[in-house]
Amino acid sequence: MAPLKILVVDDDALSRELIVLLLTHAGHAAQAVDSGEAAIAHLVAASSSPGLILTDLQMPGISGAVLAGKLRQTGCTATLLAMSGSRPEDHALNGFDGFLLKPFDVDTLEAVIEGTSLTQKPDVSSDATVLDPETRRKLAATMKPEKLSQLYYLCLSDVRKRVAIMRQAAATNDDTTYRREAHSIKGGCGLIGATELQTIAASAEDRGIVTNHVATLDEILVACDRLERMLVANQLISPS
Repeated sequence: MAPLKILVVDDDALSRELIVLLLTHAGHAAQAVDSGEAAIAHLVAASSSPGLILTDLQMPGISGAVLAGKLRQTGCTATLLAMSGSRPEDHALNGFDGFLLKPFDVDTLEAVIEGTSLTQKPDVSSDATVLDPETRRKLAATMKPEKLSQLYYLCLSDVRKRVAIMRQAAATNDDTTYRREAHSIKGGCGLIGATELQTIAASAEDRGIVTNHVATLDEILVACDRLERMLVANQLISPS
């Protein structure tokens, strides 16, 4: 596979060194940082985004699904692969594109990378978990492309605004507002067939404010970014 620019995130110094050596030997350009906070700072300061971020799931500070969400908030479009010494529960992998069980060799890593279609733009018509193809076809048959594009933009903007309101509601323990905004996201995303967002919002509405609500809200934003990338890749909207 073609050489990649890769960022490794791991709090264990030996693991960082070994993984970077593996990647470099395989022809990739690898850099490493020791925490989620350092990864975010690196992306904010970098002139270009890596093609792949490989991060340990369990680190002090920001890690796991919360880290995945925050990395996406920097505007990062890299493929995100999680790694751990044991298989995590599914919710811990929210926001990630793949998972690697430690220890692994470079052949396993490259097989996982290729399995995430890193070098290919996702085809929204084949991934009903993000955007329902039947709803997409029905909308396309009833409105002009520019109107459909406007509808998608409106939904994406609305989701992000409502997540901000939900964060404020959680900070003040306003469960009613939190659930109401989740309900609105669920309804709006259902109308355009954004099934992944609809499902996450429905769960947030049912559960209300819980101890891990930060991860839930970050997950919504990650799903929103994923939807936007698919819409751009399929020329349904223009890059922002």
